[in-house]
Amino acid sequence: MTDARMGKRFPVELPIRIHIGDSPAEQAGTTANVSASGVYIRAGAPQPGSPQDGDSVATWRPGSVVEFDMTLPGAVIGASEDVHIQCRGRVVRVENSQDDPHDGVACVIDQYEFVRKP
Repeated sequence: MTDARMGKRFPVELPIRIHIGDSPAEQAGTTANVSASGVYIRAGAPQPGSPQDGDSVATWRPGSVVEFDMTLPGAVIGASEDVHIQCRGRVVRVENSQDDPHDGVACVIDQYEFVRKP
């Protein structure tokens, strides 16, 4: 496989909150790597009690619109404070593994916004 990604990817494991499409349900996941143009997520099952509970594989489809929030630790990026980012993008690849309870989900970031938290 050729590596046609744009931008340097940084191997950073961060907690991430994800919304797929128009669903109000929230999924939790962990980033495996992050770049300015994309993110690779290890996503578990939807939050218990959510409408998608128990159906995580069906929710991840290439082309699906996703919104996600993550916090980059200030110490990692050389800032004095943590940086909160809200992103909107699309799923470009889904990898399911028999050996891993998490789906691997590659997303392109179409837009992002830095959010100040009090």
